[in-house]
Amino acid sequence: MTTTTNRFDTALSDLADHLRGRLVRPGDADYDSSRAVWNGMHDRHPAAVARCAGTGDVLTALRFALDHELPVALRGGGHSIPGFSTCDDGMVIDLSPMHGVVVDPAARVAYAQAGATWNAFDHETQAFGLATTGGLISSTGIAGFTLGGGLGHLARPYGLACDNLLAAEMVTVDGGLVRASADDEAELFWALRGGGGNFGIVTSFTYRLHQVGPTVLGGPIFYPGDTARDLFDLYRAWAPELPAELNSFLVLTTAPPVPFLPESVHGQPVAIAMVCHAGDIGDGQRLVAPLREFGPPIADLLAPLPYTALQSLLDGLWGPGASNYFRGGHLTGVPEDAVDTVVSFAGRRPGPVAEFHLHHMCGAVDDLPADATAYAGRRAPYLFNIITRWDNGPAGGDANIGWARDLADALEPHTAGAYVNFIGDTGADRVRAAYPPATYDRLASVKRRYDPDNIFRLNQNIPPAGNPRE
Repeated sequence: MTTTTNRFDTALSDLADHLRGRLVRPGDADYDSSRAVWNGMHDRHPAAVARCAGTGDVLTALRFALDHELPVALRGGGHSIPGFSTCDDGMVIDLSPMHGVVVDPAARVAYAQAGATWNAFDHETQAFGLATTGGLISSTGIAGFTLGGGLGHLARPYGLACDNLLAAEMVTVDGGLVRASADDEAELFWALRGGGGNFGIVTSFTYRLHQVGPTVLGGPIFYPGDTARDLFDLYRAWAPELPAELNSFLVLTTAPPVPFLPESVHGQPVAIAMVCHAGDIGDGQRLVAPLREFGPPIADLLAPLPYTALQSLLDGLWGPGASNYFRGGHLTGVPEDAVDTVVSFAGRRPGPVAEFHLHHMCGAVDDLPADATAYAGRRAPYLFNIITRWDNGPAGGDANIGWARDLADALEPHTAGAYVNFIGDTGADRVRAAYPPATYDRLASVKRRYDPDNIFRLNQNIPPAGNPRE
């Protein structure tokens, strides 16, 4: 055993010498910070973390992992809810040092490395008054977000992040590099837009950009928690009539202790309407009038603001280290009994951060054919996300996780499949539920072509057709 360990240590040292970036190993001063991920539920101890400086490092680290039969975890922003961006006793290929973003304002295109986060991306694109659909928390990485679909404030006017993906470069398991687009590796390009990280290591993305801002009408309106039922009724009548320029979602949660809310409501149930209008500010003000007239609100923070401010508005509430559990799916509608279920569960939250989000979809998301990409929820008018978060480590999760699961199960009669970016490590059946059977089979065929041995399986995994490896 000692001889084998020494040989492996020697091999790691040799690997470190062949990386332009840095190899972090157990015992290094920054090992704990390098292995940490955003979701504190997951405390894993990889054999090494390869902090890659470029595609050459990605290839070198992958080759080492394959030669030594190590599990491979891929990390961009590290926000994977199920903790797929880390592992025990394996190789974490960390792309976060690869975070360059280059904008071509004339072509309205951005080229971004896979380690970029949305705050970096937005900083570069908004310098030219341009944007594409990005994460609701700006510290989220672009890679996993885009590959799973990508829901954000610009989804209704401009589509999901994956809808704005023009091309991607991917390292393959055999050490190749392919470019996927509508004209090159078209079937892979289809699969990457909603099929997640199943097929290889995407190292760069090319996005279509849109004229946005720099000022948009955006932000939240807070209401007392006991108005939630009536707010849902208003929302169900108001949202379907909106033009695509207006994106919105509802939140049922607990008021955080923030200075812009009265102290009397801190820790109390609240309902929130969050809005982004990407068009003319005056038009937006007229459209949101029903939200302002409802209530009265506790606080109306919906106002013209920089798009980058809207993108980072929630960051302070969603920092790293806490434990998080999500469940989400597409809704065929929000009938009375579904509203009753949500309001009932909201009344028995297990902790201060146990939230229900209801996103109004349609718009540009629904403009594409249902099978245009692997993302499978285009015809659903709503999408829900159930979020629980707690600070006392995995041991405090039973009540939170149970509440989220029970609420998701109660909504199952109205649910039309899962959304891969909003589900935890809930197993193969839940992954299958994210896709229609024909889409799943097509993804499994693409998987068989690019990763026949299922090396890239730390994800919402789709085993290769005819050759599963769990």
